[in-house]
Amino acid sequence: MQVLKHLEPQKVFSFFESMCTIPHGSGNTKAISDWCVAFAKERGLEHYQDTKNNVIIIKEAAPGYEKAEPVILQGHLDMVCAKHPDCTKDMDKEGLDLAVDGDYVYAKGTTLGGDDGIAVAMALAILDDQNLPAPRIEAVFTIDEEIGLLGATDLDVSPLKGRKMLNLDSETEGIFTVSCAGGNSTACILPISRTAFCGTALTITVGGLTGGHSGAEIHKGRANSNMLMGRVLYALAQNNPLRIQWVDGGLKENAIPSQTKAAVVVSDPQQAQSLVHEMELALQNEYRTTDPSLFLRVEPAQANQPALDQTSTEKVICMLLCLPNGIQAMSADIPGLVQTSLNMGVLCTDETTVQASYSIRSSVESQKQMLKDRLECLMKQLGGRTVFSGEYTGWQYQEHSPLRELMVEVFREQYGKDPSIEAIHAGLECGVLAGKLAGLDCVSLGPDLLEVHTPRERMSISSVQRVWNFILEVLKRSC
Repeated sequence: MQVLKHLEPQKVFSFFESMCTIPHGSGNTKAISDWCVAFAKERGLEHYQDTKNNVIIIKEAAPGYEKAEPVILQGHLDMVCAKHPDCTKDMDKEGLDLAVDGDYVYAKGTTLGGDDGIAVAMALAILDDQNLPAPRIEAVFTIDEEIGLLGATDLDVSPLKGRKMLNLDSETEGIFTVSCAGGNSTACILPISRTAFCGTALTITVGGLTGGHSGAEIHKGRANSNMLMGRVLYALAQNNPLRIQWVDGGLKENAIPSQTKAAVVVSDPQQAQSLVHEMELALQNEYRTTDPSLFLRVEPAQANQPALDQTSTEKVICMLLCLPNGIQAMSADIPGLVQTSLNMGVLCTDETTVQASYSIRSSVESQKQMLKDRLECLMKQLGGRTVFSGEYTGWQYQEHSPLRELMVEVFREQYGKDPSIEAIHAGLECGVLAGKLAGLDCVSLGPDLLEVHTPRERMSISSVQRVWNFILEVLKRSC
């Protein structure tokens, strides 16, 4: 039974409901990709499908728009699959159970996949309308955005002629996103040597921190437990012969770590306890607003392996104390936007190395490279090395954007106010595609989606209607 058939715009909600019958979680996109290809074949539209399941569908310009620049409509096919603990649905094999509650569409017991199924549904509705006044439409449907922008990274853009792109993957109506960070993962690897050291073994914990997302919350000044551990160990080593056994902290590179532990061997445990208490008071004062539950703890431990020798201990402390972390540059174009940052998200020790793993972000490619160079240079001086992976391109703010100017004009007319022009300090497919399509003029927008990536996800029906009308008018004026 069709649940959304009474909703307007009918074609948009019809395509969205059809999508929801097909499982399409990240890594499970073959069926939904084939469904898009079948759509194109039924209508005789030019289309491309790669081995990764990315799809491009092209509709030529309407009469009168033959000389207009093509417009790219872009969204991703995959969704985050999450469900309530008591939900028995197999989201790898079963479709969603849609429902309507007032102004909202939701899925019973699971995520809805409005992120980013509504983008695909809108693009298909535009492709399906033979009478729509619009330039050549190039619909780009990527896969596995939710697990690392993988589809956009692999996409062959050679069929695309357009250099204007509407990315339909934003979640708040009235906000136009115009810039995002590029980034990478960087592992700083320091070789260590071990030897016997006579003393008392202790475990030191830096914990109780607020943590958070290293893109969305890096500007909030929250403490990084890995970096604080460097300060604690340095203070201890100045007053008490000390050797590190191991140091570990954080769970993900892109998360500000909230707890770090270190096992050390010291000559004077009572003095170490006193110094740690002093450091606790100092750090609690520094971070009393952002991390009110911060604590330092010292506990007895077992010296169950040889400690690092003196040179290795000094190098590890230097690495934790001196490697950069946090905000490195703010945008001069967009007030309040973090332009460049890095986060030491994970710290781990094995028998022969200590590794600090970073998430680097910047909307300016040269500053991202600067941070890579800085880490590489510092690690070389310590006798270590760096390994770079997961590179993705940033999307730098364009002071002159004809597409943005047109969209602002249409928005003012339809909404009676100005849109919010924003940028985010995180990765988007816009950045990846801007790196592939020289001179790309791009804006990201979308309808209101609430609590995405959770079983409480909801999509506003009235917001979809307004955004749909807005997009049609932008296309109409793109001549």
